[in-house]
Amino acid sequence: MTSSSTTPPPKLPTPESVKESSTFEQPEPKTSISGFDTQKPPPQELIDTCVHCGFCLSTCPSYRVIGKEMDSPRGRIYLMNAINKHEAPLAEATTQHFDSCLGCLACVTTCPSGVQYDKLIAATRHQVERNQPRTLPEHIIRSLIFNLFPYPERLRPLLTPLYLYQKLGLQKLVRATGLFKQVFPRLAAMDSILPPITLDAFWDNLPDVIPAQGKKRYRVGMILGCVQRLFFSPVNAATVRVLTANGCEVVIPKTQGCCAALPEHQGQTKQAQIFARQMIDSFEGTGVEAVIINAAGCGHTLKEYGHILEDDLEYREKAQKFADEVKDVQEFLSEVGLTAKLSPLKDEPLTMVYQDACHLLHGQKISVQPRQLLRQIPGVQLREPLDAALCCGSAGVYNMLQPEVADELGQQKVENLLNTRAELIASPNPGCSLQIKKHLQLQGKEITLMHPMELLDYSIRGVKLKS
Repeated sequence: MTSSSTTPPPKLPTPESVKESSTFEQPEPKTSISGFDTQKPPPQELIDTCVHCGFCLSTCPSYRVIGKEMDSPRGRIYLMNAINKHEAPLAEATTQHFDSCLGCLACVTTCPSGVQYDKLIAATRHQVERNQPRTLPEHIIRSLIFNLFPYPERLRPLLTPLYLYQKLGLQKLVRATGLFKQVFPRLAAMDSILPPITLDAFWDNLPDVIPAQGKKRYRVGMILGCVQRLFFSPVNAATVRVLTANGCEVVIPKTQGCCAALPEHQGQTKQAQIFARQMIDSFEGTGVEAVIINAAGCGHTLKEYGHILEDDLEYREKAQKFADEVKDVQEFLSEVGLTAKLSPLKDEPLTMVYQDACHLLHGQKISVQPRQLLRQIPGVQLREPLDAALCCGSAGVYNMLQPEVADELGQQKVENLLNTRAELIASPNPGCSLQIKKHLQLQGKEITLMHPMELLDYSIRGVKLKS
């Protein structure tokens, strides 16, 4: 291990280098070095816990692809420290290195010194969004994302043109020309992960309360998600059936909105807080014993409500109580146990590979539970991929904002999954599923990908997988 005293610090951007850089379009020149503002900058005491040993480098996906020290956790912590001390500017040349972070939190799992990089990068993202102007194209794409994706009621009217876009063959035509990618690369990145639009996406058909089958064991709430409820509605339906089959009465408040994951991960402070309050209010008074989520990224943010609303005198206690009640559905079922009878998914053994979603594995420390559940299905044989902890490149909206890095990671992830020679991929997060399906298609491979809840639902209902 390299000690901090012998590891030379990377070269930090100076005001002159920022001004002279020709790689990026610069904002208006500043007359002095601008550090972080006083509203919750990255805590210096957390920065100082990093001993710069470099253990994080090999596990950091952005460093593995880009290969630059500043695009690693250690390099970003150097930058945070320098900006905190007004030795480097918070400018576009420094912001790019924070933007390159996927927020996968693999470094948090790896770090032998217990550096809380998750808290550092979260604080930094909010600083960047408040203080660093974006270029016009960047501003447009981010405004589109933050004003559309977290609002299912705004997304749903777009389903009809998207449905026709796919059914009339326009999507294949646009992709075949390659012009979309050359002229509008970010929009092309969105199009590349657009799942097939089904008729189920056009309406919410789950009632407010779904009774348990047989003896009621628990009363639980369920969060539908934003993208999840529109593009992965069968996963939500399967989750409800699995919960009710295992003695859970399921409550689904219709007033729930976005969980706040998207704005929180990208530093949109006020929007994240508004969504968090709305979610808490939606479940208040429902009498649920747990709040269930079936999407990894959403679950991690829901469990951070105590931090997101820690300065809100009215909500901070309610936020922490709510966060304590949140359970990933696999985490919950593993704790309470399955009571429903499980049937084989095929007449012969089924080889399966489970894909670890970063915000489950690193963010929530959930890894064993999904595997335990899947192994209870008769005939399932689980295989483990190489580099299982490496991010697939989805990372919320990262594959739309940083498509080049995301594509290389997606290709690596799919190759590792395919090398297991499993017949089926189990993926517990919608973003990961879209990213993996995209790169399976690009590599010309056909392999079934399903959410673990869909597999348990099939097993409970005795539905066989198609060969």
